[in-house]
Amino acid sequence: MKQALIRLRMSSHDAHYGGNLVDGAKMLQLFGDVATELLIDLDGDEGLFKAYDMIEFIAPVYAGDYIEAVGEITHVGNTSRKMKFEARKVIVPRADISDSAADVLAEPIVVCRATGTCVTPKNNQRKP
Repeated sequence: MKQALIRLRMSSHDAHYGGNLVDGAKMLQLFGDVATELLIDLDGDEGLFKAYDMIEFIAPVYAGDYIEAVGEITHVGNTSRKMKFEARKVIVPRADISDSAADVLAEPIVVCRATGTCVTPKNNQRKP
């Protein structure tokens, strides 16, 4: 099935804890945006996020990190759409070198995984 991807930099406004650590809920916000794009592509409607079945926080995310969030629909029911998501750190700041230095990681670091279910009510589904 089709995948959706978004990539963005975590800012100092995203940092919630000491040491510029970003709250894990930020990854779930990104997954919600990915799910919305997938539902618009499939149904022509934003749909609703019903529930997460599993959320796994794997590695820390800090202000300045670039995060790539991807998702895909794994099952389509009458109104439900099961999805899986993964967030990966792809660029890290290098403050040890200079204030503006950064490195693209040779291998992205998986920071979060999740699965969940979204719903698009039948009367909102515009695509066959």
